[in-house]
Amino acid sequence: MKLTSYWLDTAPAFTGTPIAALPAKADVVVIGAGFSGLSAALKLAKSGASVVVIDEGRVIGKASGRNGGHVNNGLAGNYGMACDKLGVATAARLYKVLNRAVDTVERIVTENEIDCHFRRCGKLKLASRESHMASLRADQARIALDVDPDSRLLEADALGTEIGSSKFSGGVLYPHSGQMHMGKFGIGLANSVLRAGGHIFENTPMTALRREGRITRVTTPHGVIDAGAVLLATGTSRHAPSYFRKRIMPVGSFIVATEPLDDATVRSIMPGHRNVVTTQNIHHYFRIAADNRLIFGGRARFSKSRESTDISSGEMLRSALQAVFPQVPDIRIDYCWGGDVDMTIDRLPRAGEWNGVFYTMGYSGHGTQMSVHMGQCMADVIAGNPHANPLENMPWPRIPMYGLAEHFLPAIGMYYRIKDKLM
Repeated sequence: MKLTSYWLDTAPAFTGTPIAALPAKADVVVIGAGFSGLSAALKLAKSGASVVVIDEGRVIGKASGRNGGHVNNGLAGNYGMACDKLGVATAARLYKVLNRAVDTVERIVTENEIDCHFRRCGKLKLASRESHMASLRADQARIALDVDPDSRLLEADALGTEIGSSKFSGGVLYPHSGQMHMGKFGIGLANSVLRAGGHIFENTPMTALRREGRITRVTTPHGVIDAGAVLLATGTSRHAPSYFRKRIMPVGSFIVATEPLDDATVRSIMPGHRNVVTTQNIHHYFRIAADNRLIFGGRARFSKSRESTDISSGEMLRSALQAVFPQVPDIRIDYCWGGDVDMTIDRLPRAGEWNGVFYTMGYSGHGTQMSVHMGQCMADVIAGNPHANPLENMPWPRIPMYGLAEHFLPAIGMYYRIKDKLM
């Protein structure tokens, strides 16, 4: 079992801009070479701006290259609850933004001829208990009425053509969702930035940001860049201003990829070839890759300790996988990987401008499509259209007891595991 991301291990090689070419000035410096940063850089470079992307590691080396491979529409949580909390108008607007975000991914793939196995497959949200199904019924009725008339309720007896498991009490199908090979997309996106005239510097962390008049000075170990504008497109930089670090909670998420399965086995477990998510608090998500591997993920740990984390998380996910699909008891796990997902307190992303720095982050485990879309939106904002940001002026509360909150993660995890068993 390889303890590395399947997407990164099977992606093409990438060669960034040589460090010696780091410029002293740029129209825009993008901090973070994930999907948000690369998407913004591509649009800005194509518009004629001089763009520099820097990253403390490799291109798509964090969440962008370590996720489950889903390009899902719809809110991460319950739409009705979002309506109650945010108001119907705001919840509906955000839902529609997520729909457009899937369209944005498909457009970028097509326009830049990125070979990443993108396809519209639909998302299936499965009820882990009958009580969950009652909630899904009510939520889907509201979704169909307000924002997504193509969504469909599937009762338990209709699931046989979608999934070969008896563990679920029904579900909702969202046909707009897609999937792709995350590594191939990310490398294709990065190469598109280079072709458009942008520069990408790997292993080049931002170590300081300082505003000086109309210029923001970006310090790196390899030199200083004076930027007309800066886009902070990562929520994990330890050098980011504390304003951002106090509003992001890193939560571990892990994924396994099985050996390639024969066609008969794939038909027996996933005949619908959908993206699948479940309704537990500590939920699972899975899909079939283009090479017939089952990609299966979930929140396998809440502790911040990394000792033996990948191996133990892989075993936990193997057990969960076999509970869903007992017909494949001897399935081999070829890859196990994981990392932190940047969670906001309400699981909604944030983007805007703070003290002269533009930002987009906090995708909360639902980020592939939104990160790509928000990169494009923030490129428009930087170019002079402030209303291009669909998340404009959304209040962003701090994480309660920031600095101590991560120490409560194991207790939070235990609470939700017990809740999943009882409810």
